[in-house]
Amino acid sequence: MSGHNKWSQIKNKKGATDAKRSKIFSKYARLITLESKKCNGDVNLPTLRSVIEKARKENMPSDNIERAVKKGKGGEGGEMETIVYEGYGPGGCGLIIVALTDNRNKAAAEIKHIFTKNGLVLGTPGSASWNFEKTAEGYIPKMTTPLDDEDLEKLEKIVDELEDNDEVQEVFTSAE
Repeated sequence: MSGHNKWSQIKNKKGATDAKRSKIFSKYARLITLESKKCNGDVNLPTLRSVIEKARKENMPSDNIERAVKKGKGGEGGEMETIVYEGYGPGGCGLIIVALTDNRNKAAAEIKHIFTKNGLVLGTPGSASWNFEKTAEGYIPKMTTPLDDEDLEKLEKIVDELEDNDEVQEVFTSAE
């Protein structure tokens, strides 16, 4: 009768949800730290306030938010920077990956590893961005690429892997 214990089921569910929340919280902590550094820790400025509100909507604890603001204000830790990577996915659809990191080399290596593992090559700056228009919400494709079911499944797998990476903030694609 092993495995039929109610506590083990609860423990496994809690572990899975905690892991998901941890990834979300770490991404918001990075964003808050970056915005706090830009705003010099002033939580009344709209950019920092909006990021904090988004984090609160995800039920991020207040002490984590305060710690991230103090980290950005005090200049502790590495310098956070936003990096945009470009490439082409299955079926020739364009991909733009926005990463927030304090270690440029680590982020590039991790994203490149995900691409090569899936048989893709990371592009050079400008190789895919010509097909996207940058807006306040992110990148919107000017032209979309139709994909068959097989390529769409591959693309979903790649996007999921990229979004699971702690450094990656957003992934934009030109697939239909």
